[in-house]
Amino acid sequence: MSPAEGAAALQILNVVYQLATLTLTALGLAIVFGLLGVMNMAHGEFVMLGAYAVVVAQKMGWPLVASVPMAIVVCGLIGWTVERWLVRPLYARPFDTLLATWGLSIFLRKLAEVVFGKGYQNVEADSAAPVAFWGLQYPGYRLFLIVFTVLLMVGVVLWYRRSHAGLQLRAMTANPVLARALGIDTGALATRAFVVGVVLAGLAGVMLAPVIRIEPGMGVDYLLNAFFVQVVGGLGSLAGLTSGIGLVGGTQAGISGVIDQTAGYASVLVLSILFLWLRPQGLYGRR
Repeated sequence: MSPAEGAAALQILNVVYQLATLTLTALGLAIVFGLLGVMNMAHGEFVMLGAYAVVVAQKMGWPLVASVPMAIVVCGLIGWTVERWLVRPLYARPFDTLLATWGLSIFLRKLAEVVFGKGYQNVEADSAAPVAFWGLQYPGYRLFLIVFTVLLMVGVVLWYRRSHAGLQLRAMTANPVLARALGIDTGALATRAFVVGVVLAGLAGVMLAPVIRIEPGMGVDYLLNAFFVQVVGGLGSLAGLTSGIGLVGGTQAGISGVIDQTAGYASVLVLSILFLWLRPQGLYGRR
């Protein structure tokens, strides 16, 4: 492989990796915001909680895989409590829901500062060593994340399209009044969907922990990127999610590779503003 071909292959792998990380962090918000209509401002803090679960596992001398059930339990319990006592009374008041979850995000961030401190923390991963792939030496953990994300997306699509719960969720999203008339417990279904969304955010934090710096304020960027995906792709459809990820992630990765990361982030911000102005329903959003 020539140097030019190697550089092009490396750039392609980096773009695919960035799309994978964006998918991981946007998937949970796609369920909570895209299907339930709840703009969970604490989405990034659930990603942060998942990352800190890995920190706890490492400090306790446990294998890093132990952080997976830890993150599921912690995020699931917090998510159930938040949906039941904070979000559920506010479903008909979206702005109040936004403010309530924004307050929750501040609380979780400050709680993390009290428990773990304000400094950065890193997680050691044995799988971070480069491996030979496509004629290149590329970090093995990045390749693992790409494969994991593809399998996760396939699993979510199959669950949403083929399972009984997915059918009920689609019915509730399309017409909640009719769904209730047909005997669907929309309250319990919304609770389960909210919990699944925040647990997916926590799992994203677990998977990303070995390749990021972990600190209490890390969730803000993940929230914004996930929100941009929803704005561009539209709410409530898998086509909107995948197209939003592709457009936002591809734009950010491409501009960052040509110029720098600041320009890449600014380009995504401009893109989202244009969509809010010219096509507020997104590419595939419900009209």
